[in-house]
Amino acid sequence: MSENQEHTLNSSTVIKVVGVGGAGGNAVNRMIGDGLTNVEFVAINTDDKDLARSEADVKISLADDTSRGLGAGADPERGAKAAQDHQSDIEQALKGSDLVFITAGEGGGTGTGASPIVARAAREQGALTVAVVSRPFSFEGRRRSASAEQGIEKLRGEVDALIVISNDRLLDISDRTISMIDAFHNADQALLAGVKGITEILDANAYINVDFADVTSVLKDSGTAIFGMGRSRGQDRAVQAMELAMSSPMLDGEIDGANGILVTFFGAQDMGLFEMSTAMDLIHKIAHPDANIIWGSALDDTLGDEMAITVIATGFGFNEDSEEAGQQTNELLTSVAVQSAAQAVQAQMDQAPAVVQAAPAAQLSQPVQSAQPVQAAQPDASQSQQTQAAPVAAPAAQPVSAALPQVAPQAPAEDDDDEGYSFDDMMQIPEFLR
Repeated sequence: MSENQEHTLNSSTVIKVVGVGGAGGNAVNRMIGDGLTNVEFVAINTDDKDLARSEADVKISLADDTSRGLGAGADPERGAKAAQDHQSDIEQALKGSDLVFITAGEGGGTGTGASPIVARAAREQGALTVAVVSRPFSFEGRRRSASAEQGIEKLRGEVDALIVISNDRLLDISDRTISMIDAFHNADQALLAGVKGITEILDANAYINVDFADVTSVLKDSGTAIFGMGRSRGQDRAVQAMELAMSSPMLDGEIDGANGILVTFFGAQDMGLFEMSTAMDLIHKIAHPDANIIWGSALDDTLGDEMAITVIATGFGFNEDSEEAGQQTNELLTSVAVQSAAQAVQAQMDQAPAVVQAAPAAQLSQPVQSAQPVQAAQPDASQSQQTQAAPVAAPAAQPVSAALPQVAPQAPAEDDDDEGYSFDDMMQIPEFLR
């Protein structure tokens, strides 16, 4: 937490929210309609008709001779090329930015293909770049889901922090009678919450504001970021809201061991320092011991006796490196096993006569003695014990991972009906997000 207001939103920090593609443009309109202020909005699209409906301050058409303003046809490559062809327009729109949010729906053509181009332009200008994107509903089809995953990976390499919100998770906690329009509305609201959780505490008028340098220290070059939100009322509202935020269905992973955490409290003027401190104890228990934890609060009297909390966790590089190292080790062991087996087979062939001759059945049933050639083919003593212990056997038809125990999927536990809060209540979007 910082009392320094030198770099706060109302003085020098320039924040821009860029909606890319149809879903990104819809999210921007939602943010404008819900009163997100002190932010400049930019809409980018290959569909001119969709772009005309945008209420953004700046609109950039990516129309070309191929698309003719009719969209990218769900082709990310066309979306990327269109953005590259309008690179100068994008750079001009982002000029002077300190913080750039990129919002899009992954899986389509423009949002998936153009978002990495926009992100690269923002970072090249020195802006802190955060992408808040949605993963498509499963009912939108496998092809769209596969395209979304490819787009997410490309975008991950172009931003400082990437927050991915799963639309299916939002659907899981919605009423089974929810309409399609309301389902997409909830997806837009989730994107709004991810952006607002950061912009609100940068506001100099915030109850406890955080300076831009603090936010940068959490988000800069952080890679994967996960987002959760919760709200509650009553005596233990802060703790209950924090528990909901930490276990939110919107979380695309676990926040345990995070090296950077940004927490924002929203509430009326009766928010107490003690209750916020008690809620923060829950964060300290699961975060990395040396984690950089930044928190602030924003006043919103429309919440009444409710308190709302957003949590953004970053700094999972250690876990990602460990997973990558484990995968590399698995691949190495597989390679060594195959090589050793091949050497053993070759040794047996070398020992056999050039022409196969008839032999008694008793002799044919005896195992081939190949101890000497195998010993000669063993790796040097300086190699790891894992390499020396590689099995001398025919190449396995299955990968090493196939030998691991298979865990049956667990049915999700039913939510406790604790008084004062529930996941269903959480998705009734509070006034502070409207």
